[in-house]
Amino acid sequence: MTTPPRPTSSRRPGGELPPLAGGREGPDALRPLLDTVLDALRTGAVARGGPLPPGGPRHLGRSVAETVTPVIPDRGRGAEEALRSLVEAFAYGAADPADPRCAAHLHTPPLAVAVAADLAASALNPSLDSWDQAPAASALEAEVSRALAAEVYPRAASPDALVTTGGTEANQLAVLLAREHRGPVRIVCGANTHHSVRRSAWLLGLPEPVTVPAPDGTTDLTALDDALTALHDGPVLVAATAGTTDAGLVDPLDGIADLCERHGAELHIDAAYGGPLLFSHRHRNLLRGLDRAHSVTLDLHKLGWQPIAAGILAVPGSARLAPLAHTADYLNPDDDTEAGLPDLLGRSLRTTRRPDILKIAVTLRALGRDGLADLVDRTLAAARDCADLIGRHPGLELHRRPVLSTLLFRPRGASDAAVAGLRRRLLHDGRAVLGRAHADGRLWLKATLLNPHTTADDLDTLIALVEGHSTR
Repeated sequence: MTTPPRPTSSRRPGGELPPLAGGREGPDALRPLLDTVLDALRTGAVARGGPLPPGGPRHLGRSVAETVTPVIPDRGRGAEEALRSLVEAFAYGAADPADPRCAAHLHTPPLAVAVAADLAASALNPSLDSWDQAPAASALEAEVSRALAAEVYPRAASPDALVTTGGTEANQLAVLLAREHRGPVRIVCGANTHHSVRRSAWLLGLPEPVTVPAPDGTTDLTALDDALTALHDGPVLVAATAGTTDAGLVDPLDGIADLCERHGAELHIDAAYGGPLLFSHRHRNLLRGLDRAHSVTLDLHKLGWQPIAAGILAVPGSARLAPLAHTADYLNPDDDTEAGLPDLLGRSLRTTRRPDILKIAVTLRALGRDGLADLVDRTLAAARDCADLIGRHPGLELHRRPVLSTLLFRPRGASDAAVAGLRRRLLHDGRAVLGRAHADGRLWLKATLLNPHTTADDLDTLIALVEGHSTR
């Protein structure tokens, strides 16, 4: 009887199998491809010549379509051509936060060291839903998440933290945990609260949140006290904010924590923007009261200079996370857990999870507390310098001095329609990316400064563009 041939992988017609990123040979396969990617990034950025390409969405859409078509060619074009053409188009068409004139959103320029670490995460591709897929990644996540939680809760006995996709997921988890611990909570939040908190109530089938006024951009304590006094027949979760999206303002956290204690309410603080001020001796006092919350959201893809995703939900004790416990026999069977294999499924509502903790861990180790504090301090100082600059231009009006790194300003005497048109014109021409926000009944341009490399000349250029004195 003839032995049947062993099945083997078939070769691609006319070529070898595409190499893998991991294993001993992976780095050698990646190295020339990385050279191609890096060259394409530079070529695209040079061709763009600014924070985003000129021409608006239709022009850019046509350009991308021409490059990517056919999306699925009958015969592959090869790795070098695919990487060069598409990465170059991707870079050309980017709104690049590394350009100081790209300042619309909480959209940070990631640090090179964090991006380099993220490459390793992609190459090894561990998934944090079972230990046998991510032995070192799971241990690293446990160590680093506990250390970050200890920054938020320095006096807690067993602080812990979950890694999330961002602030939205962290806020949703915080509301879910409050519901599981206290029952169907009624959320009370300021008018300045991030929309994800209200969506969490909708998602979890909770009552419509009670919104209290924020007349100066932060939650009004007297109005909050009145609202909590009226809600005396059920569990309540107060959501406060340390770094509002529109204006970068910080709620009176200590005062809100006092009211929560007096009324028996739970407290969640969304510090997705302002949380990294914890690293700064100069600015951490703005977060006084943060450690009194039952849960705190951080998002290090803002003032942590991480590539997306890099969210954190910190809690003062691991027991707070118990409601997330879940068993799937193929991932965390009881006998494996009893034998000592870490149970990871209860660390998230997601199953497959990237090791986003690696880039965070590398950044923390590379820069240290002092390095991160320096970046925070430089960024907030740039915002104050920009406010001073606006104050020296009589044709511009500043809404208020910045608390974090966000400024609202507008041409003096302009209508809301003119402000909106100016912003769109700068976008269309590829000269600046500014946001927009309503405050005090008027529309303002919003500059969210997150680039620690921003110089005085960069700010001069940005202001000159708004005034129409520069075409750079």
